[in-house]
Amino acid sequence: MTTTRENGSLYTDIQNNIATVEFGHPASNSFPSELLARLANELDALSNNDEVYVIVLKSEGERAFCAGASFDELVAIDNLESGKAFFSGFANVINAMRRCSKLIIGRVQGKAVGGGVGLAAACDYVLATEHASIKLSEFTIGIGPFVIAPAVERKINVSGLAELTLDASNWKNAYWAKEKGLYARVFETKNELDKEVAILSEKLASYNPEALAEMKKALWKGTENWPELLIERAETSGKLVLSDFTKKALEKFKK
Repeated sequence: MTTTRENGSLYTDIQNNIATVEFGHPASNSFPSELLARLANELDALSNNDEVYVIVLKSEGERAFCAGASFDELVAIDNLESGKAFFSGFANVINAMRRCSKLIIGRVQGKAVGGGVGLAAACDYVLATEHASIKLSEFTIGIGPFVIAPAVERKINVSGLAELTLDASNWKNAYWAKEKGLYARVFETKNELDKEVAILSEKLASYNPEALAEMKKALWKGTENWPELLIERAETSGKLVLSDFTKKALEKFKK
């Protein structure tokens, strides 16, 4: 079942100390700003919920995990302030994932582009299917993946980030992403994926929640400057999106 709502959907189901957060949008599970804000707020709420020991982040549908930020909103940016606000959407979600006291398992069933790659990278452990190819195509429209780059680099190192960013028009397959460290395991089918996500989340939920919370802190050590860093990066992207190059590139895409 996929949502037809223009602003997308976000549902949370809590069972046996596991919170499953599912997002969806008719445009390949992309994120309008309103949905990004809802996800950041939801992660903050779950972080403070004593009934939740572990979070599973997933999206609706079959072959698209997340197509990044809303293209319609990107095209509509006409000043620096709105540009910074637009790119701050993913910055706020990544920071919410970073500061969340609960470990987050990413369930990636399909392709991830741009901010979708950042979302996967900000999870603490990711299980995927072999359909979960990734691409950072920002260079093709004159911007760059500056906001999500710290999260991606943290998982796949500078060399992986460079390869993914500079080869902006090509997909990297799920096994490339696993080899680089973005995915922990890759499965042939969505059924196998869901079975393994259930097994892993149940195991984690059976462990000492205090130990899980301490491990979460340890995993994110050294990212304390991200609240400032990611917003600075959002400003950089906001400037670039107003450039003549990007305006022309976006015109072509619109046509």
